[in-house]
Amino acid sequence: MTRLVFALLAGLAAMVGPCAAVANEIRLKDLVEFDGVRGNDLVGYGLVVGLNGTGDGLRNSPFTEEIMANILERLGVNVSGEQFRPKNVAAVFVTASLPAFSRVGGQIDVTVSAIGDAKSLLGGTLIMTPLNAADGQIYAVAQGTVIAGGATAEGEGATVTEGVPTSGVIPSGARVEREVDFDFTSLTSLRLGLRNPDFTTALLIEQVINARFGRGVAEALDSGTVRFDLSATRVGSPARAIAEVENLRVEPQRKARVVVDQRSGTIVMGDEVRISRVAVSQGNLTLRVQEDPLVVQPNPFANGQTVVVPRTNVGINEEDGTGLAEVPAGTTLAEVIEGLNALGVSPRNMIDILKSIKAAGALHAEFIVR
Repeated sequence: MTRLVFALLAGLAAMVGPCAAVANEIRLKDLVEFDGVRGNDLVGYGLVVGLNGTGDGLRNSPFTEEIMANILERLGVNVSGEQFRPKNVAAVFVTASLPAFSRVGGQIDVTVSAIGDAKSLLGGTLIMTPLNAADGQIYAVAQGTVIAGGATAEGEGATVTEGVPTSGVIPSGARVEREVDFDFTSLTSLRLGLRNPDFTTALLIEQVINARFGRGVAEALDSGTVRFDLSATRVGSPARAIAEVENLRVEPQRKARVVVDQRSGTIVMGDEVRISRVAVSQGNLTLRVQEDPLVVQPNPFANGQTVVVPRTNVGINEEDGTGLAEVPAGTTLAEVIEGLNALGVSPRNMIDILKSIKAAGALHAEFIVR
């Protein structure tokens, strides 16, 4: 299966041919972030009620009792000096992201996560919870039925859990109560931040914007920033200018990179990866240690004891290598895959080979191991 996947990748790389330039052109909206056009993280501390005996144990989570008492007192119920021991409530953190240009009355999704010893939030209801931003102001209020992402089954002798029942979501569970103070229409210039900083890509973005609006409208400041002069576009509002800019296309440049995941044996390489002239040989060394203890019994009517005599068989077997393969200089991604497949190696052995090639100084790419 692995060889088939690699063969398909190699075939695709060979089939792209003259259409590669067009296929690799990406819209600017997928390459950059516009300065000021961003979301804001929100967080709140609330209470989920209505759980079927799977809530916090209040002796172990005193903060749950405290917030429940505060809520009841705000509702006019005096609970001073009372002792609570219900199992149908759980203290939770509520998180959300306030999108850019959200307006009062809009609704956003929220995530609810238990912070005590609750076993499950399934079927619970989040009580009205204010959501604060980093400036301490309340921007939204969340409330609604929690949709938990798992389930728990429990018996007298065993417990089984599927997924994560202590975390859930509430779609459109928060209503925006305050807008972010940002006057977008008054902007005269805007910075475009590249998600993957690169000097060549920044220069290409500058050139394509200037080709559309005129010379001097855009300027690459560094590898991750391009300044866009909105006042020089002469297209009206900033929103109209950005709508035209974000649909312009460029072919981004990136560093040659090899990413390896040792746990799953996954190898991902870009088509810019090059390998200098190098020879590769791959073989297997097997060390076998087997214990075969021997039990020795005394003779009949003899005054003796049963003795276990250790017996160990040790052997080393070195299988024949798959041969010595020579990789010529300037090898491309497709040729690397074809060469590794010719050796008949597994993905995990490929990782070891790539590490050795990198250590030898023949792999000209950034090597990332996860």
